[in-house]
Amino acid sequence: MAARESIPFARWYQLIEGLQDSSQRFYASVEEAVQKRKIADVKLSRIDYKEGGIFSAKREYLRVKWKKYVFDICAAPFGAGFFISWWLGSTPTKIMALIYMIPFFGPLLVRTFKPETYYQLDSTAMFQESISRAVFEVVDEATEKNGLRSLSELERKPILQDMFKK
Repeated sequence: MAARESIPFARWYQLIEGLQDSSQRFYASVEEAVQKRKIADVKLSRIDYKEGGIFSAKREYLRVKWKKYVFDICAAPFGAGFFISWWLGSTPTKIMALIYMIPFFGPLLVRTFKPETYYQLDSTAMFQESISRAVFEVVDEATEKNGLRSLSELERKPILQDMFKK
């Protein structure tokens, strides 16, 4: 919790061999793709996460925030390719964050006293689908422009944590 402001429950990543791009250009394109979707009350910002300990360098991420949900997107050149990832999480209230940090029992207490509803799960799915589609729209444009193959359906699948363990 100290390193992140949210509890992640889904993520996705892909190294696209042969793609060379700048993080800033990629983020600007994703911002445009998100804005096209006209999601009410969505907030876009850039945030810095430390790469390691207290004196380590920072890496900039694009953050898309909606209600209690955050979608942190990373884009960076890596070797002969370009790495893209995203993390979807929720920002708990301060009291819930404290309870969640109790070893062994915290997550159980959160699930017991603040269970997820279908509405919350559907809202999460809508947000995840909208923003991930914006990311894939930009990825598809970049791969097509550079004559690279597009990502397969399998390569587009997110990695889901147990959503009920938030």
